[in-house]
Amino acid sequence: MPASALALVLLAGLIHASWNIAAKKAGGDSRFAVFTTVVMIVFWAPLGIWLGVQQIPAWGRNEWLLVAASAIFHTMYYIVLLRGYRKADLTVVYPLARGSGPLLSSLAAIMLLGESISALGVAGIAGVVVGVFLIAGGPGLWRATPGAERRARVNKGMFYGVLSGAFIASYTVVDGYGVKYLLMSPILLDYAGAVFRLAVLAPAFLRDVQTAALMWQRQWKYAVFVGIISPVSYVLVLYAMQVAPLSHVAPAREVSMLFAALIGGQLLGEGDRLMRVAGAVLIGSGVMALALG
Repeated sequence: MPASALALVLLAGLIHASWNIAAKKAGGDSRFAVFTTVVMIVFWAPLGIWLGVQQIPAWGRNEWLLVAASAIFHTMYYIVLLRGYRKADLTVVYPLARGSGPLLSSLAAIMLLGESISALGVAGIAGVVVGVFLIAGGPGLWRATPGAERRARVNKGMFYGVLSGAFIASYTVVDGYGVKYLLMSPILLDYAGAVFRLAVLAPAFLRDVQTAALMWQRQWKYAVFVGIISPVSYVLVLYAMQVAPLSHVAPAREVSMLFAALIGGQLLGEGDRLMRVAGAVLIGSGVMALALG
């Protein structure tokens, strides 16, 4: 992986962890997804429109189908992730989502897109996945958890985490194909996808506008923060995919777990720091192996 791609992934990881912390603290549902999507579309409109005028006239059927598929996968991921944050701890949902996602993404890139990977790269993927597993709670996820309520919360976290990971893998492969093989602009792909996502989310939002207005009053600060910075983290990853194999970039971006484990545990009081440190070391080692291999 080129140094430039690694730098983009590291910066994206920090930004990604930050907005996930904010989304967790907001405690929102699909309406929060609408809030953040609207903020993104409005805030980034000058750049999105400028690129759209230049490039969209050249788009054909494949580009539009890809944008639609990407929007559906992104929307399902975000809704499932937000629901998981309401039902369980961030330090269970987020690590499992971010661990299963890159594993599935890498397998898809190798099997469907014909990418190759060295033994060191495979070791790097394994290090990231195991590190994420440890941060999520390690073997304790399967051990009996004191209290039926606590156990149910962990089980829900595992379910929503892995389901989110499946959607992460889906949009990663689709978007990676778009920027790498169809040569679509990463910024425009993400912006156009946001417009499609808003169309998908709008019906649920419009069913109860009064409740949505009340939620906006409580969540607008988080929504503005997430809407502005979340696109930056993903666009940086898409640019990295243009110059490095998707099977390397997808796991390497999980360096965000280093930040989420520390920041999330500190701000949200979700403990077990020793397990987090061990997981963080494995993730860091895995990312370096991917950079070298």
